[in-house]
Formats: sequence, C-alpha cells, structure tokens
Amino acid sequence: MDHLIEAQGLERSFGDIKAVAGVDLVVAPGEIYGFLGPNGAGKSTTVRILTTLLRPTGGRATVAGFDVQSQANMVRRSIGVALQDAAIDPLMTGNELIRLQATLHGLRRKETSRRGGELLERVGLTEAADRRVGTYSGGMRRRLDLALALIHEPAVLFLDEPTTGLDPTSRMSLWDELRRLSSEGTTIFLTTQYLEEADELAHRVAIIDGGVIVKEGSPNDLKLAVGSPTLRVDVAEHQLEIAGRVLNGFGETRPARQGRLAIGLDKGAGELAKVVRGLDDQGVEVLHMELDAPSLDDVFAQATGRRLEGAAA
Repeated sequence: MDHLIEAQGLERSFGDIKAVAGVDLVVAPGEIYGFLGPNGAGKSTTVRILTTLLRPTGGRATVAGFDVQSQANMVRRSIGVALQDAAIDPLMTGNELIRLQATLHGLRRKETSRRGGELLERVGLTEAADRRVGTYSGGMRRRLDLALALIHEPAVLFLDEPTTGLDPTSRMSLWDELRRLSSEGTTIFLTTQYLEEADELAHRVAIIDGGVIVKEGSPNDLKLAVGSPTLRVDVAEHQLEIAGRVLNGFGETRPARQGRLAIGLDKGAGELAKVVRGLDDQGVEVLHMELDAPSLDDVFAQATGRRLEGAAA
C-alpha cells in the first residue's frame, strides 16, 4: 500500500462555519507526519474525521486502505488513537485498563498478558502497573494512553498533542518511543503546537490554516525555502517606528510578537555590524538582539503571517 492515509478535498462544516475547507494529503507507511496549526485552524477537526469521530461534509478520505465513511468499523480496527482529552478512569490500575482495552479489541487472554506486559515495559510503567491511575503523574498518564492505543498493534497511530503539559524528561522519553515505533513500521499522524517537536520527529510537516493546508514538506526543505536567517530586535516602545525604518533597509519584515521587530537579514551575520551602526546612528537603544537560522516558526510565519501559539514553549 503506497499510502496509509489519504484525503482528497476533505471538508467539514458546522452550520455556516467551514472548519475544514478542502484538505488534500497523503501519508506513507512508517512515516511520522506532523500536522501544525493554531487553535481553530481545522487541525483537530481533520483528525476527528480521519479517526471516524466526525463525518466529512465533502471530499473523501481513506485510512489503512478503508474509507472513513463507508468502512468506518474497519478503520477503527486499524488505528490507535490518543487524543488530548482522552478520559482514563482514575480508579482503575494500569493493568486493568490494559486488559479492558484488549478485551474491547477482541484479544485473547494469553495475547493480552504478553502484549500488555511488553507495552507497559516499553513506556516505563511496569512498576506502576498495579497502582491506580489517579496516583499517576501527567507524564505517566500520557505514556499509559500511548500503551492503550497500541495494544492491538495498529497500522496507524493518531496522536493529538501528545506531550502537552509534560516535563522535558517525559517529553524526550515519549519522543524516543515514537521514533522506535516509526522504525518498526507504525505510521504516525502527529498534531502538535510545539515546533521543536515537529522538527525533531516528523519526516514531513503540513501547516493548516483557515481549514486548508498552506505549506507541506520535510522540515529541512521548508526551512531552506525561507532563505535568510531572522534577526529579532527588542527596543523601547517609543522607538519601534524609527527602528523599523532602519531595519527595513536590511531585509524584509517578518511577523514578530508585540514589542519586537523582525526581518529576514538578507546577507546573514555579515550584516549585523551595519545594522547595529544604523540603529545607533538614529539614537535607537537596543534592548535585545538575536539572529536565528530559519526555523519552522519562520516557515509558519511566512505561510500564515503570524507566529504559532506555543512556539516559544
């Protein structure tokens, strides 16, 4: 099978609001596909369509070779899903939840014992398996959620912002597990607001905005297409206008947070001294200055005209 996920002209409307306005995408076997977008861009709606939780109002999509509308039951058998708002019973233990999930997928008792033990070990929860989930930390819950989604060895794994709220150590641990799953052939559809996460994990990234995909490609290719590095300058509010005029002489304006100016510095670091002299000649006091190689944040800003929420995190 060339593509484990495919969407053509996918649409979803809620009354007069078109949340998804014609999404086209394909995801190859074993690929980690990063899906980026701000709140309200259509990211979660697209995922809910692909996981059969919502019916599309236009277009078509297949997952693992099955149509999400006419073969929804077969899609559900082929996928694992870990949504950000997944409910896990805090009174049950990790082992009990694993057994329940295995029963729902029709696994035999012997297979459940083997598979459950392997997964709990992989996500580092063997010692906590008989504790009630209510005593788990946020990172432990997310890792248990991943184990539950994998119990039936799905061909495709959908993860909706899986590391939100996790500490750095837990996030790195989950990243390692996702890389291992991909290397073993599992296809992963990953939504995230953490640009570093998409950069580290995804083989390809799609940026959705206003219900349509506005950029798609490998992280490296997308960053190379941005071109020049981004110079970010902080100055006092009353000097923003004059500083902006100076900076516009060195490169194209790029989106920046309030109180900061940003440009694409056409000739890179070699122009920094000239920029500093230019600002100094106009009496501008620089509070902070940094020059960064093109990032996915720059790709996102170029594609949408704004920075992604959560990018700094």
